[in-house]
Amino acid sequence: MTSPLLIRPSTPADLPAITTIYDWNARHGTGTFELVGPDQAEMARRREDVLGKGLPWLVARRGDEVLGYAYANAFRAREAWRHTVEDSIYLAPAARRQGVGRLLLAELVAACTAAGARQMLAVIGDSDNHGSIGVHRACGFERIGVMKSVGWKFERWLDCVIMQRDLGAGDRSAP
Repeated sequence: MTSPLLIRPSTPADLPAITTIYDWNARHGTGTFELVGPDQAEMARRREDVLGKGLPWLVARRGDEVLGYAYANAFRAREAWRHTVEDSIYLAPAARRQGVGRLLLAELVAACTAAGARQMLAVIGDSDNHGSIGVHRACGFERIGVMKSVGWKFERWLDCVIMQRDLGAGDRSAP
């Protein structure tokens, strides 16, 4: 019998798996424009930065295995952007096409809404990343634009697709 999927806040014990997942995605995928994933100490620093802002960093686990993770960070550092976050989701290769990304994103949306964010943006590397675009669309995001040929990876130019969704009351009232 397969263990149930659990989405929960990450812990420092998850960092080895998080680091491995991100490194695989950096080396083989177009969801990040990094070419090589950083070491575990840098991933720990990034995680602490996100958590220090009161934002979520979640993991998806089945039994003892981390299948993926998701977090939201400030979209930009200037104060006027403080109610807008950008999501990031990374999956282990074996976890793709199993609904893990969609569940992570749904939990991330709920956690960011509870934290008071009003807008969530997805900056999706590669306009051919149909999996990520589909997961975001399924979670209520709308495509709002494309930045053409802004990344060079795997000997080709990559676009970034920008998607957005309201969180909570969105722009219908003051935060």
